[in-house]
Amino acid sequence: MTANILLIEDEPAILELLAFNVTQCGFRALRALDAEEAMTHINRALPDLILLDWMLPGTSGIEIARRLRADARTRNVPIIMLTARGDERDKVLGLESGADDYMTKPFSPRELMARIRAVLRRRTPQMSDDLVQVAGLELSPTSHRVSAHGSPIELGPTEFRLLHFFMTHQERVYSRAQLLDQVWGDHVFVEERTVDVHIRRLRQALEASGCDRLVQTVRGSGYRFSES
Repeated sequence: MTANILLIEDEPAILELLAFNVTQCGFRALRALDAEEAMTHINRALPDLILLDWMLPGTSGIEIARRLRADARTRNVPIIMLTARGDERDKVLGLESGADDYMTKPFSPRELMARIRAVLRRRTPQMSDDLVQVAGLELSPTSHRVSAHGSPIELGPTEFRLLHFFMTHQERVYSRAQLLDQVWGDHVFVEERTVDVHIRRLRQALEASGCDRLVQTVRGSGYRFSES
């Protein structure tokens, strides 16, 4: 699954350099030169991660981070703050404003990509390329293959994304609306009952291996992925 990275940087040359490095690593780069342009992207669809420059014209990166964390829709979007400020107090301020990580310029592209992957792995593990293994199930995001106890399982693209999300978010109950946001994407308007259809297809694909028991219905609440 390709992560959408929103780059908010007012220097066009730096913005293009960031975009180049992000796309070279297999991510999709969205560009914004200021807060207004950034919010246009965010209002259209939530990015998977934001690289946010501290010093922006008009509204600062600190203020943008605080605004995003104060909004229920955007508060869980991972943020990495980019700045030339290396003072410890500035780093603390950046993190307290809601940033998940903080990088001082200049930095190497390799370090930036490592930080992006670490934050995605921590905050949105379904966006990671890491192999996932749970109770005999094995899912590879890079090869788009799933196996159960060593036997391959054929899944459609939506069922694959659904299983990947479940395997990286075990033991928590998710409502249909939450699954739509997390698996189908923010601002994708489909009926909530669509989730039931794909849950049924996923269970049918897992049934022969006995792994369908992992996808559990929680009456009145939604669905949970659990070994127990």
